[in-house]
Amino acid sequence: MGSKFIHFLDNIESYICRTLLTIFVSLLFMQIVSRQLFGYSFSWTEELSVYMFVWFVFFGASYAAKLAAHNRVTFQYKMMPAFLPPILEFITDVIWICFNAYFVYLSYDFVFNKMNLFWKSQTLGVPMKYIYVILPIAFSLMTFRIIQVNYYKLVKGIDIRDPDSQELDELIDHDIDEDDKNNKSAV
Repeated sequence: MGSKFIHFLDNIESYICRTLLTIFVSLLFMQIVSRQLFGYSFSWTEELSVYMFVWFVFFGASYAAKLAAHNRVTFQYKMMPAFLPPILEFITDVIWICFNAYFVYLSYDFVFNKMNLFWKSQTLGVPMKYIYVILPIAFSLMTFRIIQVNYYKLVKGIDIRDPDSQELDELIDHDIDEDDKNNKSAV
């Protein structure tokens, strides 16, 4: 029971993203069908879909941080000694964590102290505080995931890399091996 709960928490962003994506795509599909077939439009579905999409993006950014899948400019690392890129990646992650921590502070202050309690969404009538609460939540989760990736990488020695970049590296290695075979057979 405990390991299933830990597994669930470790993949919470993935589950939330899947749920949000399913619901907001279904809402938009329902909106299109009702508008085209019945000539009737639900005003609240578009607004809710937009808010769900925004939440999806922020939870997706946290999930990408968990997979170490955020874009980085790394071409300059090929021109450096092998010991330097991990140090520079750590320094950039510390800067990223500092930015996120500051943004958590600013967004928390905005949502819970400065936001007018009477600001409501146009059609749903939901206080905007509940919509904007994603900011401190997502940036806190992202900070946690950056720390988690660095813990795995630096303490446990587990290299967490974006699955797409791993696949790209495997394809490049495969192409290099094929070129080597072709060059040897040509000689």
